[in-house]
Amino acid sequence: MTCSVGNTLRPPLSRGVPTPRTLTSDLWSPMRDRHVERLSPWVKAQITRSSRGEKHPVYDFLFDYNNLRPSHLLHWHPGLNVVLEGEGAEEWLSFRHYERLPGGIGVDPEQFPSARREAVGWMLNLLQRCRDRPPQFGCFGLHEWAMVYRSPELRHTDQPLRVSPNRLAEVVESQPIRCSHYDAFRFFTPAAQPLNQLQPTRRAQSEMEQRGCLHVNMDLLKWAHKLTPWTPSDLVADTFLLAAKIREVDMRASPYDLRDLGFEPIRIETPEGRAEYEQHQREFSALGIPLRDQLIASCEAILTIPHHDRPVARA
Repeated sequence: MTCSVGNTLRPPLSRGVPTPRTLTSDLWSPMRDRHVERLSPWVKAQITRSSRGEKHPVYDFLFDYNNLRPSHLLHWHPGLNVVLEGEGAEEWLSFRHYERLPGGIGVDPEQFPSARREAVGWMLNLLQRCRDRPPQFGCFGLHEWAMVYRSPELRHTDQPLRVSPNRLAEVVESQPIRCSHYDAFRFFTPAAQPLNQLQPTRRAQSEMEQRGCLHVNMDLLKWAHKLTPWTPSDLVADTFLLAAKIREVDMRASPYDLRDLGFEPIRIETPEGRAEYEQHQREFSALGIPLRDQLIASCEAILTIPHHDRPVARA
């Protein structure tokens, strides 16, 4: 963290930027405490495992894939166009992008990096197109199977497979693979990639992703984290907790045997298992709708900030 310099109150915000909403300490303090309470068990568990050099095939993904430092997850941010006042509010001046604004202390809209506007526009387009595209529920979680198909190497080397390599190959070859998520598809084995009915690319990501996909709904955490501190931490917490639930189902449907960690398999090689997986897909797709809408609103709010560069004094 870097510190703001000086105690001078910023002049009124530029025209076009909404007047910030003020939260007094009796409002923001319980919000911060609830955020810490919700996420502390996850953060403490991850830090403990890391200190012991222990890997977790389910939960490490949430932090590694999203470049998320566990301790940073506990930092509560009110988001854009909200200012904090009252005892303790000056603590936020120790975070980047915070300043004294009219009415209190908050994220300074004029400090949003101009270089990131294009990335936010890309994110907004992806989220909107994913929202508007009908969800598909026919992939049955075969992506994890395709990542070890006809390969001697396992992605999770500490966990055994619950099926033989021959049985794994039979399952992959007997079911149509319809993975539309590039960041899953790129880890398919060379033998599995041609079996996929789709061939996702990074360039075509916004044209292919759809909200029935477990990974697309886990990605809501990635987008919320990338927008910190410009988006409220309540949204980061909501997307994290949803991503954790999705990741559990994602790995339960994999060919790995995780029963020693308390995860009963979803046997997608059977009709009953595929029906169970689809039921989870539909649930997660519905839970992701309001979170995606909030992310879209956050992107739109950021893109309404007047576009200009202003030197920012920093210690």
